[in-house]
Amino acid sequence: MVAIGGGHGLAQTLRAARRYAGELTAVVSVADDGGSSGRLRELLGIPAPGDLRRCIGALLPEQSPFAEALEHRFESGELAGHAFGNLLIAALASTTGDFVAGVEEAARVLGAVGRVLPATEGPVVLKAQVASGELLGQVRISSGGEIATVSLVPPDAAPPPAVFEAIAEADQIVLGPGSLFTSVLAACVVPGIREALRAARAERVYVANLREQVPETAGLDIACLLASLRAHDVPVDVVLADRAALPLGEVPGDVRLVVADLAMEGFREHDPKRLGVELALLVEDDVCGALGG
Repeated sequence: MVAIGGGHGLAQTLRAARRYAGELTAVVSVADDGGSSGRLRELLGIPAPGDLRRCIGALLPEQSPFAEALEHRFESGELAGHAFGNLLIAALASTTGDFVAGVEEAARVLGAVGRVLPATEGPVVLKAQVASGELLGQVRISSGGEIATVSLVPPDAAPPPAVFEAIAEADQIVLGPGSLFTSVLAACVVPGIREALRAARAERVYVANLREQVPETAGLDIACLLASLRAHDVPVDVVLADRAALPLGEVPGDVRLVVADLAMEGFREHDPKRLGVELALLVEDDVCGALGG
């Protein structure tokens, strides 16, 4: 199983997928330019480590003391605001001489049960077309109002070769949940990833958000979110949505819509157990369909 996106949403998908997936790979956006990630990007010239840190944490063994330590933020001095996990990834990237190797070494040392890969080997800047013109940077874009399209600078940013292998060999590919433009599409619009998704043999599942994100997706129903993915040439076969969350809208007939109870109490985030059950059922249905019964 391959999960693509960023932020807290992708971490929840990984917590769900580890319940049923034999092999698990996360492909994570590195376009964040705020907070600790932004400071390390500027200081060291590395891709943003923050979302990678969250995904490694989601894949650590239960009761691992490192899960909480990765999220620990220093409160004073020159390290104030930095998350320990970000510093660990940056240090391992420096000592190995390669950012991708540093991320994989962090996951290995900490005992992650899956593989975590950055969506690009080098740093990237997210670019968006909005009503007022062009915006650069994930932080500015997330608060910039209605978004038409997003892309990356440089436009030829390349993913690690292992990303192509994981997508080609996957039995299931899951996109999201998470901020549509600044997390999910920030990973999917990497040209090599988009092409790999189009060529993939696996079913491509989009896990819809539980609520609109103001102002990034204000007023958009699930059909609109799907339309934005397709406008960026990102293929989707199945939309998995919570029955009591966002309005569905007119989902196209060539996309399978699956509605279930996916949210934790209060609808703040997806419940990994519920999400895992529904994603596992989709894999079973896909296998049965391929076998003709």
